[in-house]
Amino acid sequence: MIDVSQLHAEEFEAFSDIYAIGDVHGRLDLLDLMEASIARDISIRRPDRPLICYLGDYIDRGPHSAGVIDRLCAAGGDGVRRAFLKGNHEDRMLEFLVNPAANGPAWMKFGGREALESYGLNVPAEIGETDWLGLRDNLAAALPERHRAFLGGLRLGIRWHGYVLVHAGLDPARPVSAQSPRDMMWIREPFLSSERDWGFKVVHGHVIVEEPVFRSNRIGIDTGAYQSGALSCLVLGQHGERLIQTFAAPGLRI
Repeated sequence: MIDVSQLHAEEFEAFSDIYAIGDVHGRLDLLDLMEASIARDISIRRPDRPLICYLGDYIDRGPHSAGVIDRLCAAGGDGVRRAFLKGNHEDRMLEFLVNPAANGPAWMKFGGREALESYGLNVPAEIGETDWLGLRDNLAAALPERHRAFLGGLRLGIRWHGYVLVHAGLDPARPVSAQSPRDMMWIREPFLSSERDWGFKVVHGHVIVEEPVFRSNRIGIDTGAYQSGALSCLVLGQHGERLIQTFAAPGLRI
């Protein structure tokens, strides 16, 4: 169990502003646009010490899972600190590498096929019981070591002043000091409808909304980039709470 009120709080409390980016899901085009928009925002507003925090779900569904991971592995040459959280889709991919037969069917239903194809793998239209091990072995061979290191180093969340940033949310039935790692990556209800005062606002992705949701106890910013063509970033800091959004070219939906 994890005490989310203490999640790396000392490590991050000195940052002046947080740029929290929602679920990318293989949309490298939107990620590149967002990185450029954030760089422009930083150059104009000049925050003392900004941090870019990615809320997870970098892979699956969109066409460029491998490209997104590669881009994130190379991020940081601009001198801006970054923190990468673990989403349920990264969790599923890692589980697939351990036990492909048990985890493969569910992963394929939610974008695993697109992720495998982004690594150059041929995925049968119909996957038989005997195919899973071979698919796992092919992915393991195709996965660059830097991607393995990136996936293995993802955080479950961070605490920054009056906010906790996680991928999915928290379980209102549990105390803040005893949250489940799986819930932090996977939970939907009862978190979404809960009115619990956590003592901080929870910033999360995971659940697609047409527009970012601002409530007294949580802010949800997954605007379904892979299907809507809209990627959202919540900026927290000296100018309060505000949004940066990037959009695909008109008419382009993947």
